[in-house]
Amino acid sequence: MSEVKITAQTRTEFGKGAARRIRRANQVPGVLYGHNTDPVHLTLPGHDLLLALRTPNVLISLDIDGKTSELAIPKAVQRDPLKGFLEHVDLLLVSRGEKVNVEIPVQTEGELAPGGNLLEHVLNALPVEAEATHIPEAVTVSVEGLEAGASVLAKDITLPKGVTLAVEEDAVVLQVLAAQAEEPAAEGAEAGDEAAEA
Repeated sequence: MSEVKITAQTRTEFGKGAARRIRRANQVPGVLYGHNTDPVHLTLPGHDLLLALRTPNVLISLDIDGKTSELAIPKAVQRDPLKGFLEHVDLLLVSRGEKVNVEIPVQTEGELAPGGNLLEHVLNALPVEAEATHIPEAVTVSVEGLEAGASVLAKDITLPKGVTLAVEEDAVVLQVLAAQAEEPAAEGAEAGDEAAEA
């Protein structure tokens, strides 16, 4: 997976007023924590962070105050519910070779068997354990020819080398639901019309 370099500054101002000032300057307040160290409060460039977060579980190389370099992955991202801009980010400190628990998006390919059935994503993201520097961006599952009642379990999904499930093997990830039958009320109405005509 790609590694994105972002320059960050430590911050000493806290509270809503300070956070608003940071956002007005097109920056995002954040916290870096992990490895049993004290949390480090950061200010991050808004545009760079927004671009980086387009990749799920992106690996971020933080250049902090031009003095230290740390690797981190996003753990929690708060966005404005109306405008969508970034309000705050929690970053988890990681090291090369370290295993971390993350959720990776589940993508599908192929067509269901004919019949208008519906595919339900029971899990939109699959919990896995992976090396921090080798987190897959997504897993792809073939649903080609699946019929109503069929399901895909976590253990049925082929994972990249070095990635293991962090969820029960029998957890349902995808299932195929039968197409809805025609409304019986409509048939009853037609029968009533025919009786009226007779």
